[in-house]
Amino acid sequence: MKKKAEERKNQILRAAFQAMSVQGYNSVTLQSIADHAEVSKGVVHYYFKNKEDTLSQLLEWLTNKIYNYELASVNSESTPLGKLKAYVNSVFVAPEKNAKFYRVYLDFLSQAGQNETYRKINHHFYQNCWGITSDIITSGQKTGVFEQNINIENTSKTMRAIIDGLLIQWLMNEDINSHQYYKETCYQSFLDLLKVN
Repeated sequence: MKKKAEERKNQILRAAFQAMSVQGYNSVTLQSIADHAEVSKGVVHYYFKNKEDTLSQLLEWLTNKIYNYELASVNSESTPLGKLKAYVNSVFVAPEKNAKFYRVYLDFLSQAGQNETYRKINHHFYQNCWGITSDIITSGQKTGVFEQNINIENTSKTMRAIIDGLLIQWLMNEDINSHQYYKETCYQSFLDLLKVN
């Protein structure tokens, strides 16, 4: 019974993601989320208190999902450079997926100034991301692949800023095919930052 409830909740969250990617934060409603999930509005209300509760849980669900995917990709590799490459590949996953996520994510960030819950969820997401890159840097320093004097905390934050900056630039670019260029630029920027030996 619990598993079925979890599946239904995830179905609604996927629908909320779809609805928000099409309509945007301000226009999405519980009814449009219900329509995308092909359930009644009452079913949405059963699992979520209101629109803000639904969207807060959506942001948390989305960022956790992304973090877990990136972590699994990195952990599937054994060498520091393999981990770094896997991380970039998992971040620049595919044009369609990146575009959909960042359209929704930027909508959330535009609300974060007035919404402490969103800020907290995003900070937790960033801490998770910094954790991934910190582990990659530590592993590279131990094996002598990366510069020893790098400040791990600062460099991890810079790496996340590079990712977001490049993906936002790519999203604003008319040329959808430039995704590969931005992915390669990200990887090269990381190599330069980490001063690969």
